[in-house]
Amino acid sequence: MSAPPVPALEWAFEVEADLGPLEDHGQTRAGHRRVIPIIGGAVRGAFEGRILRGGADWQLVRPDGAIEIDGRYTAQADDGDLLYLHAVGVRSGPPEVLDALLRGDPVDPADYYFRATVTIESAARPEFERSLYVASYVREAHRVRYAAYRVT
Repeated sequence: MSAPPVPALEWAFEVEADLGPLEDHGQTRAGHRRVIPIIGGAVRGAFEGRILRGGADWQLVRPDGAIEIDGRYTAQADDGDLLYLHAVGVRSGPPEVLDALLRGDPVDPADYYFRATVTIESAARPEFERSLYVASYVREAHRVRYAAYRVT
């Protein structure tokens, strides 16, 4: 019997998402809920385009301080095609580092963990629907940046 293939990563695209003010919903039945509006940005790589206003990152802050990420937003390619991106992941680190990120202070990305899986839906570009992507993030005061890699 053959062994399963060993996955590898190939660089696919980069995203810069501009963020609106954090909405802190407090402790809900699901946990400590925060929503961060996505108000614009850009995509470069496998396709070129812009991030449209209207998406958001729906976060849950866990009791251990780690943050569950659930980002959903639309990119419009330069040719007009629409792509829906869904990122699910985690941001964790020492409490003082997470507090600094929340304040918008500059923090070395090596001081915290911020990774996600990314899936893409697109009627015009079904090739993106046939793969999974993993992403490594950098959080800045008013935006988030990530590099996405296709899992082969």
